[in-house]
Amino acid sequence: MDRRRFAAAVAAGAVVPVVAGAGQAQAEGTGGQEGLRRQMVKALTGALGDRATAEAEVPRILDVCFDWAPPTVEPAKVDFLLAYAFGNRAPAGGGDPAKVRYEPGPVNRELADTVARIHRRRKVPVYAQWEIAHFLTDVHGLTDVTSIEPVVAPDGTITYLSTYGVAAQVAAARKGLPGGIGTAGVVGFRDHVKRCVLTTRLAGIASAGAPAGTAMPGTYDPRSGQAWTPCGYF
Repeated sequence: MDRRRFAAAVAAGAVVPVVAGAGQAQAEGTGGQEGLRRQMVKALTGALGDRATAEAEVPRILDVCFDWAPPTVEPAKVDFLLAYAFGNRAPAGGGDPAKVRYEPGPVNRELADTVARIHRRRKVPVYAQWEIAHFLTDVHGLTDVTSIEPVVAPDGTITYLSTYGVAAQVAAARKGLPGGIGTAGVVGFRDHVKRCVLTTRLAGIASAGAPAGTAMPGTYDPRSGQAWTPCGYF
């Protein structure tokens, strides 16, 4: 079960009265997003006994559980591309996974292909986690790529950066540029990219969005070595 199906199942179980009411609302010509919002407010008000809290929480529930579309930016306005890895595979040759890099895996190859397609139309600098950068340089021949590497301790222990850690590193690298940080075109796995955009903004790259009109890779890798990515829990 991937994350979308899981979230849909949880949401369905949590808002059975809402869904039932939504059907009636649609029959009365008051359906759609606004009709769903009203039904959810009504149901949550009944459960909490507090309409003000329901009014405050329903938009968050709608955003997290029902809206999977990332904020976007027009490709012509992108100053640089920022690509986040997803779904590494365990080291092919074995060894201590704390000290041997994971394999990039097929999902990151697809993410690199996506970056390369955008780059052909909009030749801007690329910042990419190393799993993606590897394919961009070795397969696609891009030269304006900055690879975001994991942190390696003196004893060889590898610490992979979080989404926020990657964004913060890129923000720090660009903040001294004459034009400032600029607008980021964020590339990420389909079910990950919205969080990537929001995290990128949180890390200080305020003008960030997925390039409009770009389809992101969305097929999970069942052989992923990251426990939260083979089936969509991340």
